[in-house]
Amino acid sequence: MSWLAIPLGVVSGVVMGALGGGGAILTIPVLIYLLHLEPHTATTASLVIVGVSALVSVAGQLRHGTVQVADAVLLAVVGSAGTYLGSRASAAVSPSVLVVLLASLLAVVAALMLRHAGVQTGDGQDVPHRQWSAAHAARIAAIGVAIGALTGFFGVGGGFAIVPALTLVLHYPVRHAVGTSLLVIALNSTTAFLSRIGDGVDLDWSIVGTFTAAAVVGALVGGALGRRTSPERLSRAFAILLLLVAAYMLVSSVLSR
Repeated sequence: MSWLAIPLGVVSGVVMGALGGGGAILTIPVLIYLLHLEPHTATTASLVIVGVSALVSVAGQLRHGTVQVADAVLLAVVGSAGTYLGSRASAAVSPSVLVVLLASLLAVVAALMLRHAGVQTGDGQDVPHRQWSAAHAARIAAIGVAIGALTGFFGVGGGFAIVPALTLVLHYPVRHAVGTSLLVIALNSTTAFLSRIGDGVDLDWSIVGTFTAAAVVGALVGGALGRRTSPERLSRAFAILLLLVAAYMLVSSVLSR
């Protein structure tokens, strides 16, 4: 079944490269239901897959000037506390509960994406000039802690939440939100993985390595696709996909009881 990691990894990478997030949200169900990894192992493996592919994607985004490095680093640093706490909490939750919680989160995020799909704050222009203030720092800190907790608890990069937060709260243009999100994902995934390596999770590196390599290729393709496609159209399609994945996870969880 490890050969499935190639096409599935490409699809996951394309989504993350185009939208600045969502790779882990697709990767985790795939690892659990199609590659048959245990949920806690799957969430840890996803941190490697998503973190590496996000890091590779950032290089292209930097060349196009769509990464706000200072904000991304602050989001990740502040969010490290949330990442650590989320990882510790995840270890105490049963696999079945973790699946249901993740499925519920996907449904909520999909609904928010559909609701705000038409709300764009620009496409390609520079981020509006701003002076750093206590209020701006507080917003960055709040977003960072919340995203860090999601990263640690569910093993997701957090991009599905970072992009809406940057566009709706900090008024980033969409393409800058995508680029900045990828750097935050790479940093957060690294922190979360390091906090989990002492938990005794044994990864199948043949699957993880294959999936990661395929996701990197997909992320590069997705980055190019995202620069040529309407962000609104991509967001709507991704939201529908999230709803389908959430429904499948919930139904499978109920039938397995």
